[in-house]
Amino acid sequence: MGRPLQHEPEAALQAAMNAFWRSGYHHTSLRDLLNDMQLSRSSLYQVYGNKETLFLLALSRYREQLLEQLSCALAKEESAWVFIERLLSRTAQQAQSEQAALGCLIFNSATELGSSGSAVANAAVESVQSITQFFVTVIEQAQQEGAIPLQRDAQSLAYFLTLSMSGLRMLLKSGASQQHAQQQIENILRGLS
Repeated sequence: MGRPLQHEPEAALQAAMNAFWRSGYHHTSLRDLLNDMQLSRSSLYQVYGNKETLFLLALSRYREQLLEQLSCALAKEESAWVFIERLLSRTAQQAQSEQAALGCLIFNSATELGSSGSAVANAAVESVQSITQFFVTVIEQAQQEGAIPLQRDAQSLAYFLTLSMSGLRMLLKSGASQQHAQQQIENILRGLS
């Protein structure tokens, strides 16, 4: 029998997620992961297998947390349109903050990894698709509520919203001001209505 594990799996996975979020998949070294997770090399391999598997787990955790947060926020709003407005506005309010500098792990990963067909690239693509699918639900709800015309294609508008969120995150990551971000939000909202 091996030695019992001496780490907190949830805290270790959160630390790995933060490392990948901060530096990206390729620029996060095994040493970075070991330091941040406070694990020995043997423990990391014993529990998580390798860097690729650990990234897949971390990205999945991020996606699940994000979708849960978005779903809860949608449920609390008076309408889907108000949810969209506040989601964009909250994003703009992060301008020139540490959060803005980090961007979004899903969009960061999709940009870094592309569509190479590797397991990590596929996971990033699937994560973007899961965000877009959530936005389909939001758009359809907004259409039922009368805020978006029913003749507009919900799938197409969901892709537009995903594209807009990704672009907004990139603008903020590159140091755009809140005022500049807010101006773009007005354009996004016009494109959806």
